Amino acid sequence: MSENSQHAHHGHDGHGHGTGGEDGPSWTRAAKMLQDAAPITIPEGASAMTIHVQWEPGDPGTPPHRHSGPAFGYVIKGAVRFELEGEPERVVEAGGTFWEPGGDAIHYQDGNALADERTEFVVTMMCAPGKPMLELVDEEELKERAHLRAPRPTA
Repeated sequence: MSENSQHAHHGHDGHGHGTGGEDGPSWTRAAKMLQDAAPITIPEGASAMTIHVQWEPGDPGTPPHRHSGPAFGYVIKGAVRFELEGEPERVVEAGGTFWEPGGDAIHYQDGNALADERTEFVVTMMCAPGKPMLELVDEEELKERAHLRAPRPTA
C-alpha cells in the first residue's frame, strides 16, 4: 500500500514495544507497528469509541461527515475507498490503516471500494464530550468548501 497522505505517517525507530527484531523476548516480537500518527489533537475530556464496520459490495459508505476528534482505522477485509478533505481519494486494502485528525476536516468517503465482496474495518474514534460519533455535512457547506476538496478522478 502506498501512502501519499499528510495524515498518515508510518514507520518506527526500532525502539520500544513491538519493534524488536528476531532476537529478544517474545513480547518484543509479538506486536507489529501498523500506524504511527502524528501530530494528533485529542479534545479535552474525550471518550474513545471503537466500532466494527461491515460494508456490503459496492456500498458507498457514510455520506460526507466529520468527527470531533481523531479517528484511527484498520481494514480487516476487502478495501476501503478513503477520502479526507484536501487529499486525493485512495484505496486502503486489507491490512492497511488510515487516520484522520477530526475537527473541521470533512471525511468524504469511507465506503467499499470493491463491487463484488464485503469490506470490513475497525475504527477507534476520540469523541469530544457531548458530541455525536459523527456529524453529517449538509449540501450547502459542501458547496462552500468545494475548493478544499482534492481534484476528482476523471476515469
